[in-house]
Amino acid sequence: MFSKIKSFVSECARVELVRVTVLATSALIVAGVMAAPQANAPQAIAEPQTCNDAFCVPGINPYAILGNTCDNTTYYVFGVDARNGWGRLVFCGSPRRYEPRWFRSPPMVGIRDENSLCINENGSVAQAPDGLFLSCVAMNGDTRWRRGDS
Repeated sequence: MFSKIKSFVSECARVELVRVTVLATSALIVAGVMAAPQANAPQAIAEPQTCNDAFCVPGINPYAILGNTCDNTTYYVFGVDARNGWGRLVFCGSPRRYEPRWFRSPPMVGIRDENSLCINENGSVAQAPDGLFLSCVAMNGDTRWRRGDS
């Protein structure tokens, strides 16, 4: 009887050893998979994204109507007058501080930084990353992106 118990205990110890080995191996495999780079993961881009036209500018109002009133002449001022399928780019402006209205937009060149140079873009408009309305203006021998609402 003692040998049967000894045999049974020995068999249980082997089963437990196998379980521990399988558990440890599984844990190592999971850790390896988690640490390995994913084949389909997006790769880091070395250069910043650029936006050089109106199609990539965020916050353009799709319901603007040329000549109608609008409410913000400083941030996210651009809209599209889509009546009759035109798709004309407009901006919210206030000439001489009258009630703001939608006007035809000068050429839009995308997203630019305030006070950065705008060589060969004089008379164009852009939007700053924070939504600020910018206009390329020549002043004091310098052509820079300046606030478009001033």
